[in-house]
Amino acid sequence: MLLVRKMCHAKCHYCNRMFYCLRHCFRKSDVIHPLGLFTIIFLVVQGVFAQDVEPRRWTPIPLGTHILGVGYSYTSGNVFFDPLLQAADVKIKAHALAVSFAQPFKIGNKLGSVSILVPFTGADWDGLLSGVPTGINRTGFADPRLRASVILAGPPAGNAMEIRQYKLDNPTYTSVGVSLAITLPLGEYYEDKLINLGSNRFVFRPQVGMIHYWGPWSFELTGSVFLYTRNPDFFNNSDRAQRPTFALQSHLVKQFRKGAWISLGAGYGLGGESIVNRQPNGDFRSNLLASASYSFMISQRQGLKLSYIRAEALEDIGSNTNNFLLAWFVSL
Repeated sequence: MLLVRKMCHAKCHYCNRMFYCLRHCFRKSDVIHPLGLFTIIFLVVQGVFAQDVEPRRWTPIPLGTHILGVGYSYTSGNVFFDPLLQAADVKIKAHALAVSFAQPFKIGNKLGSVSILVPFTGADWDGLLSGVPTGINRTGFADPRLRASVILAGPPAGNAMEIRQYKLDNPTYTSVGVSLAITLPLGEYYEDKLINLGSNRFVFRPQVGMIHYWGPWSFELTGSVFLYTRNPDFFNNSDRAQRPTFALQSHLVKQFRKGAWISLGAGYGLGGESIVNRQPNGDFRSNLLASASYSFMISQRQGLKLSYIRAEALEDIGSNTNNFLLAWFVSL
């Protein structure tokens, strides 16, 4: 332990483990002291937010349709991490606005779509570090996300009338799709700060999913892998990598007349250990998510969606959060 203290005093990024570095480097008299509390918090919360539980992601978008959406989300909850950091009663409150756009396309007789999501976020973290109240705020653009998907089995590429006729002719059928989502490192990021809204790295998320329809009901199952590139400009001239995260989610959806639907969903994520300067941190994540959504039309082309997501950490490091979402969308 004395050796760790000495190395930290010389230069933090030479520490064998990031946890020890944070525990012993940040003194009450140190200017950077308030940031020490939130380094691991942000890394944990960031991983949880990345694993969204989104129903109807494999629902076909008819050719000739363009969907524009604007959403607001509010997140609050508690964060837990290594006791060596001597942090307690840590809470997070985050507000986010996001604009999305989705466009269908045709590959042979297959139907696909491409979408983009651009979020703007304001977040506050508050807690006690060694009994001292500590807080920090960040406001700005987070990393945008591109996603392309193709339906391999199910309705062929067609307009709204053709897809509607396919469903009438096949009241019970199974649809299978694949997708690739890419998170772009364009969000607000400063290498001299521990807490950033952007992650300064690419995240590739290949997915495969299926939907089984029977009448007004459908069951969805989606598997995902999150693959992270390196962040060579991590805090204090460090290099940060992260092992893959594996995720599984499912949804039960009931459709009603006039375009309304309701869903219940669950998700599970595992992995994501971080590696700083080639030294594993042992900070494996495991979390369980539950969700409920309701969507309805307010006109022929416009609708609203209400969602709630509960995240529960299954390891000592993680977060328990409540997430509320209100989204407006229009078909152009």
